[in-house]
Amino acid sequence: MFRRTFFALAAATMVSAPAFAENHSMDIVDTAVNAGSFETLVAAVQAAGLVDTLKGAGPFTVFAPTDEAFAALPAGTVESLLEPGNKDQLVSILTYHVVPAKVMSEELAGQTVSATTVNGGKLMIDARDGVKVNEANVVQADIEASNGVIHVVDAVILPEG
Repeated sequence: MFRRTFFALAAATMVSAPAFAENHSMDIVDTAVNAGSFETLVAAVQAAGLVDTLKGAGPFTVFAPTDEAFAALPAGTVESLLEPGNKDQLVSILTYHVVPAKVMSEELAGQTVSATTVNGGKLMIDARDGVKVNEANVVQADIEASNGVIHVVDAVILPEG
């Protein structure tokens, strides 16, 4: 079952890879901007003052929620987080999506691991049957950038506490 799911994920990644084929020469931020499906994430990264960090040397692994993932949050949540008075909370949420290392999907296949994020929290990554990061599903893996890798997730991952 895992093998079938893993190959299905790999096939889906290969089908969508042409959209990102030349992005490995761009950094994580430019890759996200170029993809067109991370407008909310990019706006949040800008509001949090994290653009320069994510354009830095890295390496980084970013579990990037799509615009649809942000839209699934309760009404008003994104707008509230983007307010200047909530910058610390926004930074905490965004840095919870970033691991300070480049982790490709093949390194995780068939395992359950814990990863420490930039904000110091822990993510549980379960790659035994598909790939889940906490409760979010990885819907596209291994989008390489010059300073790391992006794995697209279908939900915003919120830190505990």
